[in-house]
Amino acid sequence: MPKANRKESLISSISTLSVFLVPYKKQVAVALTALVFTAGVSLSIGQGVRLLVDDGFATGSPDMLNQSVLIFMGMIVMLATGSFVRSYLVAWLGERVVADIRARVYERLVHLDPAFFEHQHTGDIQSRITTDTTLLQTVIGSSLSLALRNILLMLGGFIWLFITNAKLTAIVIGAVPLVVMPILIFGRKVRKLSRSSQDRVANVGAYVGETLQHLKTVQAFNHQDADIDQFKDRVEQAFNVARVRIQQRSFLIAIVILLVLGAVGMMFWVGGHDVLAGRISPGELAAFVFYSVIVGASVGAISEMLGDLQRAAGATDRLLDLMHATSSIEEPEAPAVFKKDHQGRLSLANVFFHYQSRAEQWALEDVCLNVEPGSLTALVGPSGAGKTTLFDILLRFYETQHGHIYIDDIDIRQLDLKTLRDQFGIVPQRPALFMGTVADNIAYGAEPYTREQIEEAAKLAYADEFIDCLPHGYDTRIGEGGVGLSGGQPQRIAIARAILKNPRFLLLDEATSALDAESEHKVQKALAKLMEGRTTLVIAHRLATVVHADQIVVMDAGKIVAIGAHQDLVTSNPLYERLATLQFKEPEAGVGL
Repeated sequence: MPKANRKESLISSISTLSVFLVPYKKQVAVALTALVFTAGVSLSIGQGVRLLVDDGFATGSPDMLNQSVLIFMGMIVMLATGSFVRSYLVAWLGERVVADIRARVYERLVHLDPAFFEHQHTGDIQSRITTDTTLLQTVIGSSLSLALRNILLMLGGFIWLFITNAKLTAIVIGAVPLVVMPILIFGRKVRKLSRSSQDRVANVGAYVGETLQHLKTVQAFNHQDADIDQFKDRVEQAFNVARVRIQQRSFLIAIVILLVLGAVGMMFWVGGHDVLAGRISPGELAAFVFYSVIVGASVGAISEMLGDLQRAAGATDRLLDLMHATSSIEEPEAPAVFKKDHQGRLSLANVFFHYQSRAEQWALEDVCLNVEPGSLTALVGPSGAGKTTLFDILLRFYETQHGHIYIDDIDIRQLDLKTLRDQFGIVPQRPALFMGTVADNIAYGAEPYTREQIEEAAKLAYADEFIDCLPHGYDTRIGEGGVGLSGGQPQRIAIARAILKNPRFLLLDEATSALDAESEHKVQKALAKLMEGRTTLVIAHRLATVVHADQIVVMDAGKIVAIGAHQDLVTSNPLYERLATLQFKEPEAGVGL
């Protein structure tokens, strides 16, 4: 997917995030009320300090001191209570919103067509869903709330400064432009560096995922040292970008502290002379110092949190890229519906298709094919002939550029994707198995299946014989990708899954090509059960398994070069004859699938 050209401002990024807060308006309202309440109490403490100094200490009256202390302690209790409510609700909102964002991104991802992922690395996508959303959780659940609180304290503090002493306030105001300018200048740099840093970190995660996924290959080729060096390079690149970002942010904080505390020091000098001259009371100076510290601390905190908000804006950009991604496979506005007695005849008429990444080369070129209901059609040919691609376009993983594909008389573009894919069951050479139990993997489908249905499908697939020997039977958990299973066991689980789905069409993608003789025999028995009464298309490299097919389709370079029976093709098609010669010393009858 091409990089998004939009340059979200910090405000628009926060506005985008606010959309996810809309369902939780009540919690937001209570949190904001608590935030305003605590800010107001914090500002009132300055008056409590003035009372303590002028009415408590200066008068020398124990009763006045007691009353002032009680008022001050009451403010502390209110501040603590309001802070608890604000802190809890804001943290809850952060967790809730991030959970919703993750769900929204994942929902979009699983509906995107495979072509989208030709230009995306899965490790980068995982980083966006985990690392970037964790950053947003920190911002929404902490930084944003603290930033709003400090803005209120800063504004309220300025108001009290004017009320307390206008002359001293002028000193504070004079420092404001000096503080704001570095925030604006360095803030832009920090944001650009934040997105670059997140991209570098995602690149590191992607490299780790790729290496661990192919760890056996890495070790078999003794590539560990080279991978370590390349990984260190990526880590250093991420560190260097982060170092510059940290440097810019730290420089910003240092400048803000210098300017703010310098203004406070100047204020002490002027205010101290006014107290000595009797122009203001010690309590007023103490209150003014308190409000000055509040304003200064707030400005400093805002400048520091601006870095987090800028990083959140970068993370939001990356997540929006995924949330705004669109699939090239369009659903029909008025989907067609199969008749109850539809036969399930499959037809391809003048189909042309190329991948987005290889637009100059047809993966399928002018493909015409008719598959009768209940028949067995075999697809044979050299690697890269387009056999697997043909399966992909039947399931509309990719959209053809020209031509039509029909089930009966209905163009598959007129069917919604769920209805279309419900018609097909697929057993690949390397079945996709997921972390979970054996039963979970067999029942991997949209329908809620009972335990009895799962076990019956396993029996029909001849999978029960090894499942019963597992430590916990059907409740045995298997590792990622089927770790812990061997031989033809993953294939038989995939066959049980297809039996349970009960599809009209069956797609077999070299389901037995990587098996030993014993495993192949067991899988062949399971496939025979699965194929009964179904229209089957099978990709086969070993011709002995398909010589009894109703029709054999010979493919080469994306084209269908011949269609016929085994004996006819041996004598009429040079490519098929060459394949047969390589595999058979003498023509022999196949044993089926």
